[in-house]
Amino acid sequence: MRTTIRRIGNSRGVLIPKPLLDQAGLDGEAEILLEGNALIIRQPKRALRSGWAEASKKIAANGEDSLVLPDFANEADADWSW
Repeated sequence: MRTTIRRIGNSRGVLIPKPLLDQAGLDGEAEILLEGNALIIRQPKRALRSGWAEASKKIAANGEDSLVLPDFANEADADWSW
């Protein structure tokens, strides 16, 4: 697909068709970088563990937060004094 590079103030811009944006999952923000002579536009990287707090609250609210494995002790635990 070819497109025109347009003047936008002191910068330049390219119109990206909505179907391409939808297919790439781009909305609101994008990350842009240069690799060789190609511009790469992609979804911004999410912070690690982003959304985990909300997901764990939802799991707890649904009562699905029971242990997968039950508590168990090691054989030698009785020898330890705390």
